[in-house]
Amino acid sequence: MTTNTTQTTGSATRTAAEPGATGSEPRVMTYSEAIREAIGEAMTADDRVFMLGEDIGVYGGAFGVSGDLYHRFGPERIRDTPISELGIVGAAVGAALAGMRPIVEIQFSDFTCQAMDQIVNQAAKIHFMLGGAAQVPLVLRAPLGSGTGAAAQHSQSLEAWFAHVPGLKVVMPSCAEEVKGLLLAAIDDPNPVVFLEHKLLYRTSGPVPAGSERIPLGSTAVRRTGRDLTIVATGIMVSRCLEAAETLAHEGIDVSVVDPRTLTPLDARPILDDVSRTGRALLVQEAPGHVGYMAEIASRIVESPAIFRLLAPIRRLSGLDAPIPYAPQLETASVPQVDSILEAARTMLKES
Repeated sequence: MTTNTTQTTGSATRTAAEPGATGSEPRVMTYSEAIREAIGEAMTADDRVFMLGEDIGVYGGAFGVSGDLYHRFGPERIRDTPISELGIVGAAVGAALAGMRPIVEIQFSDFTCQAMDQIVNQAAKIHFMLGGAAQVPLVLRAPLGSGTGAAAQHSQSLEAWFAHVPGLKVVMPSCAEEVKGLLLAAIDDPNPVVFLEHKLLYRTSGPVPAGSERIPLGSTAVRRTGRDLTIVATGIMVSRCLEAAETLAHEGIDVSVVDPRTLTPLDARPILDDVSRTGRALLVQEAPGHVGYMAEIASRIVESPAIFRLLAPIRRLSGLDAPIPYAPQLETASVPQVDSILEAARTMLKES
């Protein structure tokens, strides 16, 4: 697979409401609005695309993402389902094998536990087991992460589970600006894609291009370039790391922030190049550290020539190896926050 590297900047953009804006220029939209627009465009362009999940019809979805799609496309293409994740994903696998392009919405990513047989043993394996004679163009969208007071069974970050499975592609968009382009690419893909959306990002906003430009799966974004330290982060941790980087800049510490965006396939080259340049790597994830995804990033660094450029040991900053608590103070303390990212970065610079 050919991979692409994207360098992003913080340059200002004009919204569609401003004088002189054109249809191809970005508009300011929320993360959830950008997802809804991507689904609407895909359904308009291709009659095979449809959506299924719990309460996605008149109710508009557990987090309001499907919104008015039910009224635009009707109950045949925005299909409310019974409360059975195993049945939902099984129906989607069958529809994909029959030539449709289903988009599954799981209310909480934790509930994929009920459907792992269909995800891992069916969707991920059929193309291989049938010698390439069949494809499963299925997108499984699932909100993940803590921060909403939803407690231990509704707040997990299970991305490492999915990234471990051959045959699945795993995407974790970190901002409104890119979620639309990544989702459109996922819908186009002939393989099953697990599309993980952090719940706290739904109401965040940014400039979203008005067109239907895709962001290739398997392309890493360098969000910020610095000289002293490379921070690799995923999901909600990207924005927290960028916030920490601004604070560190005032202290004379210049930090890079790298966002893989696609966990599988992984475009590791931008990460390795940046770590080789700075000599330091801080790897930040919300999920527990034990056998977490950032352990894979650490391995890629250690197994590459970048190891010879390290000025300090690689450090991981992760959530606690514990269920997410319900109490707000304990929930906040159980996953990395801006303050803990700042502390980890400062410590790395002092120790090297």
